Amino acid sequence: MSKTPPLDGLRFAFGTLTVLPVRVTRWDREAARAGMMAAPVVGVVVGGCAAGLGLLLLFLGAGALLAAVATVAVPAVLTRGLHLDGLADTADGLGSGKPAEDALRIMKQSDIGPFGVLSLVFVLLAQVAVLAQLYDDSRARGAAAAIVSAVASRLALTWAARAGVPAARPEGLGAAVAGVVPVRWALGLVLGVVVVGWACGVGLGTEGIAPAVVVALVAAEVLLRHCRRRFGGVTGDVFGGLAETAATAALVVLSVGG
Repeated sequence: MSKTPPLDGLRFAFGTLTVLPVRVTRWDREAARAGMMAAPVVGVVVGGCAAGLGLLLLFLGAGALLAAVATVAVPAVLTRGLHLDGLADTADGLGSGKPAEDALRIMKQSDIGPFGVLSLVFVLLAQVAVLAQLYDDSRARGAAAAIVSAVASRLALTWAARAGVPAARPEGLGAAVAGVVPVRWALGLVLGVVVVGWACGVGLGTEGIAPAVVVALVAAEVLLRHCRRRFGGVTGDVFGGLAETAATAALVVLSVGG
């Protein structure tokens, strides 16, 4: 087991995955390992803030659509759009059809190409549409979906940071966290989150939570494998794309699974 104090892991997780004023005191492989293991905790906080704003607007008389937009906006604000930017850059790199070196260069550019724009539009529309539907059905279902999707998206980051997944570049956040989590630890955390999701689903009378987490991870894994084939490994942008893919997949399952 890592000797890294839990607080160092939490600082790394919140300091790199959010804009919250948390100072990262260690920037080494052990701290990165602990931080990526703590990523789902970040999801609980981010998802809780998103759900809280959505519920507040509903309480004040706003409609489900506005509450859904606000719920989607909170994670974007709390991450400074990091994951959405990663999704767009990953889409541009994959859509370019160019060799890995050229595709990675495209992903580093500050502008967003057509593939990135389309990915952002469809993903954000899907997330807002699902949350509006769920808030309209039940405030509790909408709030729960916001939290589940945020946790699933960060759990996908933990799984993608498992040992054996290489970095596509020697520098950057992707290189700092690539391969830091032992597979058995990542698998244990995944199983733990799924079990907790199942238990919460039973308690809330919503059976779709555990399947939503599983499908979210499967969707992220499909994208991860494609990126490994195309780029030779992961980058910070790829991690962002995985997070948004997992979040959207989880929401879709919750919208159709009851």
